Amino acid sequence: MRISSFELTRFQFARDRVIGDSQVSADEANIAALELIDENGNRGLGFVQVLFDALPAISEITRIFEAEVWPGLEGQSPLSIAHRVGRPRGGNQRSFTLPFQEAVQVAVWDLAAKQLTMPLHRLLGSRRDKVRAYASGLDFHLSDDKFVAFFENADALGYRAFKIKVGHPDFDRDLHRLTLVTKAVRPGAQFMIDANEAWGAKEAVVKLDSIHRAGFELLWVEDPILRNDFDGLRLLRQCVPWTLINSGEYLDAAGKRQLMLAGGTDILNVHGQVTDVMRIGWLAAELGIPVSLGNTFLEVGVHMACALPEVEWLEYSFQNFEHLIEEPVEIRDGWAYAPDRPGHGLVLSEAARREWARPEILSRDQLGSAPTRPRAVRK
Repeated sequence: MRISSFELTRFQFARDRVIGDSQVSADEANIAALELIDENGNRGLGFVQVLFDALPAISEITRIFEAEVWPGLEGQSPLSIAHRVGRPRGGNQRSFTLPFQEAVQVAVWDLAAKQLTMPLHRLLGSRRDKVRAYASGLDFHLSDDKFVAFFENADALGYRAFKIKVGHPDFDRDLHRLTLVTKAVRPGAQFMIDANEAWGAKEAVVKLDSIHRAGFELLWVEDPILRNDFDGLRLLRQCVPWTLINSGEYLDAAGKRQLMLAGGTDILNVHGQVTDVMRIGWLAAELGIPVSLGNTFLEVGVHMACALPEVEWLEYSFQNFEHLIEEPVEIRDGWAYAPDRPGHGLVLSEAARREWARPEILSRDQLGSAPTRPRAVRK
């Protein structure tokens, strides 16, 4: 069955909190749902997301998609596109005007798995259906009170591992936040920190040593220094043997390969482009390097996490996106469960399309209250 048509839906709404790190912040969601439709009416779903500026009106999103992306999809078999290897040379090595790449990969794989009536993780070769999940606050801009409340809630939901943002100009504030989170959650919890490249290599050594001497045990430090400073990352691995270096988030697949071959990471951080994640994940397995799934839209990364042998963790960051779909990925007692439904198991909610579709750009004061669908507390 071939791809015969598509549908794009634009969403824009307020977030339920200001998310961000030492470099950025965002208080609204700008999202487009991409549905690729085959001759039998099956739909493969992916999402386009931008953090800092509103997406253009749906007419412009559609025009760009039709001009830049659709010619390579129309009439094609989803599975053949999923496995296709391009030739990244010259003018062919360029990005789309809008970030469609991840949405296309996710939608193509979703459609291919639906055509085979298989859950995506099974199509990708999984031997398990769950992976450990950790609670991530995206919390840099929260007040101390909101920071504590966030992690107390995550603990009540059954999470046993927690990641906070660091990299503040006042290092005492980073130490203070570590104190707060350790007091807010259960004894024996595991902790990660994410500096989002806030530090230099020697600065990171000094600060990580200070954190260790203050009595904080860290499972990993994420993106402590610049993504391409392979020498510095390798130095950190040698100088702070008491924790792991998690890096690679900001690198494309080729950059991740270079990072691993340079010895610049203990754990490779990957995200939501299914084909790219599987290919680099196979190389990580070959090199014996563990992989962590960072934020993926609506936790679709649980499928790759269950399929790759080196994955130990999936990030969950409590973003208010779940109203967009009929049934979210189940996370229970600190484990994320891959849906057993055909495809990736995420279906766009028609109620959300009716109530939250925004064909035109809205100003911030027109967005209203943030939609939420809170998860139940797990006893």
